[in-house]
Amino acid sequence: MRNIFYLFLIIISLSTTTMLQAKDRMLLELKYGTVEIELFNDIAPNHVKRFKELASSGKYNNVVFHRVIDGFMAQTGDVKYGNESSEEFNLSLAGTGGSTLPDVKAEFSNIAHVRGTLSAARSSDPNSFNSQFFICLDASPHLDRQYSAFGKVVSGMEFVDKIKKGDGPNGLVSDPDKIISLKSK
Repeated sequence: MRNIFYLFLIIISLSTTTMLQAKDRMLLELKYGTVEIELFNDIAPNHVKRFKELASSGKYNNVVFHRVIDGFMAQTGDVKYGNESSEEFNLSLAGTGGSTLPDVKAEFSNIAHVRGTLSAARSSDPNSFNSQFFICLDASPHLDRQYSAFGKVVSGMEFVDKIKKGDGPNGLVSDPDKIISLKSK
């Protein structure tokens, strides 16, 4: 009888672990393919919470990658001015807006900004993350402990690499690619 009880506990434990892991995975749909993202809930819980909140309400759907610098990063997430399906869409203002929610306080960590890292975009104020984020296209150690890394691409980085690159030193994209959808796995 005791063996059955222990077996039951092991099964419940494995099921719970699998469900928790599934909650920390997101699917980013691009026109090139699906990107799977693992979120660092234990490292940056407030950033993950905001990211999932905006994603679950569909706020990231149709938001453009307004700033993409080859060999550096692809930035998106301006749910106010960067959403192509919104009345407020304005490509010249994309990157200056956010959500109606309050900003999130920085959660700096020792997570390195390597290829595939998902991190919070912000202004010069470290506590100004709202909705915008970026995916590192290459290692960017100058961002370490200066920006809140809250996830990483675990599959589909080849699709992120195809996102249309911008022009000039700021990487502004004149005819940008967009997020088709972003949802929990």
